[in-house]
Amino acid sequence: MLTSLAFIFLVGLFMAAICQRLKLPRIIGMLITGIVLGPYVLDLLDPSILSISADLRQMALIIILLKAGLSLNLADLKRVGRPAIMMSCVPASCEILAFFLFAPGILGVTRIEAAVMGAVLGAVSPAVVVPRMVQLMDAKYGTDKSIPQLILAGASCDDIFVIVLFSTFLGMAQGGHANLMDFINIPVSIVLGIALGAITGYLLSLFFETAYAHNHCVRNSIKVIVVLGVSFLLMAVETWLEESISVSGLLAVVSMACVLKIKSVTFVSKRLSEKFGKLWLAAEVLLFVLVGAAVDIRYTLNAGIAAILMIFLALIFRSAGVALCLVGTPMTWKERLFCMIAYLPKATVQAAIGSVPLAAGLACGKIVLSVAVMAIVTTAPVGAFGMDVLYKKLLNRDLTD
Repeated sequence: MLTSLAFIFLVGLFMAAICQRLKLPRIIGMLITGIVLGPYVLDLLDPSILSISADLRQMALIIILLKAGLSLNLADLKRVGRPAIMMSCVPASCEILAFFLFAPGILGVTRIEAAVMGAVLGAVSPAVVVPRMVQLMDAKYGTDKSIPQLILAGASCDDIFVIVLFSTFLGMAQGGHANLMDFINIPVSIVLGIALGAITGYLLSLFFETAYAHNHCVRNSIKVIVVLGVSFLLMAVETWLEESISVSGLLAVVSMACVLKIKSVTFVSKRLSEKFGKLWLAAEVLLFVLVGAAVDIRYTLNAGIAAILMIFLALIFRSAGVALCLVGTPMTWKERLFCMIAYLPKATVQAAIGSVPLAAGLACGKIVLSVAVMAIVTTAPVGAFGMDVLYKKLLNRDLTD
C-alpha cells in the first residue's frame, strides 16, 4: 500500500506539474496518472488501495467542502436565492431529458435505459467545480454578483437530486416501479442535511468557546482534526439513516462549516480555512488519481462517435437549463457563459455509479459505462480548462472590501 501511495503522490504531482507548464489544468495530469497506474493499464496500484478508493475519494471531497463552507458568505448565498435552488435540479433535468429523447435513436437503447443513462451522466462533479469556486471566492472574481457561491451551492445539491433519480430509474429498469417517496426524499434530504450540519456547527462552536473560557485554548490544528472527525460522522449518519430517512451528508458538512464561520472569531475561521486549503493539496492528488484509476479506458474505445455526439447534445440541453435558471438575474452574457462552462465537468459521480447498471445485469450496462467513461475523459478536462482559462475574461473582480 505504501508503494501505491508513493506512486499516487509523486507521479500525480509530477504529471500535474507538466500539465501546469503546458498551461493545462492540473487535474488532467492527475486523471492520466490514475488511468495509467490503475488496474486497466499498468496495474501498479495495490488492490487494498483500490478497495477503499471510494472512501478515500469521499474523505478528499469532505476536505474541500469544509474549505468551501468556511469560505462561503451566507449573506451572499441568501442574496442569490431562486437561481441557486433552480441550479440544483433544472440543468440535470434538462440533460436527463436529452438522453430520454435522443439516446434511443443514437445509441439504440430503450426509453427507460436512456433515463438510467441520463441519470448517470446528469450530475456535475463537485470535485472539479468546488475547489475552483473556492479559489474564485478567495480571489474575489464574480463575488459582486455571488456567482461562485451560486455555482457552489447548486453543484452541492445537484448530486443528491441526480442520485435519487438514478436509484428510481434503475429500479424501474429492473422491473420495479417509481416510488413517490423517492422524489419526496429529495427536498427532505436537503433540508435535514442543512439542519443537521447547522446544529452540529453550533454545538462545535460552543465546545470551542467553552474550552477557551476555561483557559483550555484548543490549537487550530486540533480544531481541524476535531472538525474532520465530526464531518466523517455526519457522512456516516447519512448511511445509518438511509433505510428510514434521507439525509444529505455532504450538505451537512458544508452547513456545519458555514455555522462555524459565523460563530467563530473571524481570524479563527480564516486560519481553519487556510489549514484545510493546505490539506487539500494532498487530498486533491489522491482524489483525482483515484478517480482516474476507476476509469476503464477500454470502454472509452468502445463508446465511439455516437457516444460523443450524445454527450455533446446533452450538454447543449444542460447549458440551456443553466441559462433558464439565470433568467431575471443581473448577470451579463459573459457571466452566464461562465456558469454554463462551470456546469460541464463530470467525474466523481460518474466514476462511482457508472458501473452499477452493468453490475445490476441490465442489458444497457456496458454502453452506460462506456458513455460515462467517455464523459469523464472529455468533460472534466474541458470544463476545468474552460474555468481556469476564462474566469478572468468572463468575470469581474470585486475590489471592494
